[in-house]
Amino acid sequence: MQKPYLKSITLGPDITLEDLVSVARHGARVEFSEEYRERVNRSRALVQQWVDQNRVMYGVTTGFGALCTKAISKDETSQLQRNIILSHSTSVGEPLTQEQARATMLMVLQNLGRGYSGVRLAILEKYREFLNRNLVPWIPREGSVGYLCPEAHMALVLLGEGKAYFDGRLLPGAEALEEAGIEPIELCAKEGLALISGTTSATALASLALYDLLGAAKAADVIAAITLEASKGLIRAYDDRVMRVRPHPQQRDTAANIRDILADSEVIDHCRNARVQDALSLRCVPQLHGAARKTLLDARRTLEIEINSCCDNPIIWSEPGEEDVISACNPDSSYVGIEMDSACIAATCLAKMSERRNNRMIDETLSGNPWFLIKNPGLNSGLMIPQYTQAGLLNDMRVLSTPCTIDNTSTCGNQEDYVAMGYNAAKKSVQIAEKLEYILAIELLSAYESQVFLDSSLARSPVTAKILAEIGRHVPTIEQDVFLHPHIEFLRNFIHSGRLAEIAEQTIGRSLL
Repeated sequence: MQKPYLKSITLGPDITLEDLVSVARHGARVEFSEEYRERVNRSRALVQQWVDQNRVMYGVTTGFGALCTKAISKDETSQLQRNIILSHSTSVGEPLTQEQARATMLMVLQNLGRGYSGVRLAILEKYREFLNRNLVPWIPREGSVGYLCPEAHMALVLLGEGKAYFDGRLLPGAEALEEAGIEPIELCAKEGLALISGTTSATALASLALYDLLGAAKAADVIAAITLEASKGLIRAYDDRVMRVRPHPQQRDTAANIRDILADSEVIDHCRNARVQDALSLRCVPQLHGAARKTLLDARRTLEIEINSCCDNPIIWSEPGEEDVISACNPDSSYVGIEMDSACIAATCLAKMSERRNNRMIDETLSGNPWFLIKNPGLNSGLMIPQYTQAGLLNDMRVLSTPCTIDNTSTCGNQEDYVAMGYNAAKKSVQIAEKLEYILAIELLSAYESQVFLDSSLARSPVTAKILAEIGRHVPTIEQDVFLHPHIEFLRNFIHSGRLAEIAEQTIGRSLL
């Protein structure tokens, strides 16, 4: 069942997807553990020592990318770090939402706070203050290949440049800092590079999207069960004996969810032997939902590793006797990108089945209900057009399900001749999650409006009854055409907030995922 959102998160130990959402979406405060502070200070001391020794370090005593052969003097170190922020702030278009920007700041704190980046604790304290005072940098979202540009726009505000939201207003960076009571900071060796290096924005967007996709997957099971009941479907297809002979655990779990949600349904019991089998969209829910669930849970495992990783370059290794600076490429966003490309495909599969279930309910020839679930079709269109909305959303989702990570455009004078494109995979997953929620909301609307055509003497399952009662407080039984948009929005928010799944979980006494 859904856990309450935390009011504060302490960085140092590993954090979860829910912790990230608590900070980004619900404003939880961020604190640093003593362990966090110690490991940051330890790696910073090494960088400072090596700078004093004039050791060659990528991005510290050299230029960046294809310019890594250009030497930078000790006197130019600070200017180099400022320059990288200014020159890399080139993403364009509409900004990230404030929760997405907050999630990105948290990911920078996680990335650099692992103690392998060599930045000063004072830099990280600034972002912590930004989060805790809700000062949110303005970050254009378009034009990243995996990292760099969004993070650079965010770091501008540390310098008193760029723009930021504070107290509900978008202000110049310096003005936002002043109003928040935060001083700008000058960057030192390696800090500009570290602030923009890593999978931080990609992981932030992916994590928010995946959280919503996991919630939508739970909702999809609930809504499919309500639709099965409204369609007088056959529960026999969900028999655990069927699931045991194809032992994918997620398939079996989905079937158990449907059985438990529909337990004690007189409607389901009444039609138990009505026919041999149902259409695939009604009997194949465990198979498709299970496959989607596996993909999303795989993505969760990967993202939680990424959330708690150092994805910087170079890496500062500070173990006694093994001290080293290692240039490699942990900023590569393939793990995030491939998982979110896959998650988008999984979500689109959930959506395509939802649209088909909805179509069956509104089609008189398939459901036996009046066309479009309205008592006087012809004069009224009923629920004809919401299915058009599903079709349009589903077309978008199919386009967005084309993988980003299979693409490659070389950058940086061919120094970066392979590019992961994980940021775009994460970015589109945000859109996918929202569209899935709307498609499920429209199916739920039809399932709700179908109830009037069911035998009222037959009891619905306890889960269905509670959910229908909650919806009934906000959505009318439609007897003639009404303005449908507010009802679709209500149902989408019912799904997005987690309230729909929460009612089901409280009733059956366990988590659906």
